[in-house]
Amino acid sequence: MHYPHRISKRKRVRKLGFRARMRTANGRKLINRKRRVGRKVQVV
Repeated sequence: MHYPHRISKRKRVRKLGFRARMRTANGRKLINRKRRVGRKVQVV
């Protein structure tokens, strides 16, 4: 069976993990927006 687009876990975390989000202003906004909605923030 062919699995489409397998990105390595490390690459995925570095690109869109919690720490990656906190690094940029927009990422922090995104996390706060999710928190406001009442989402448990679990990025990756």
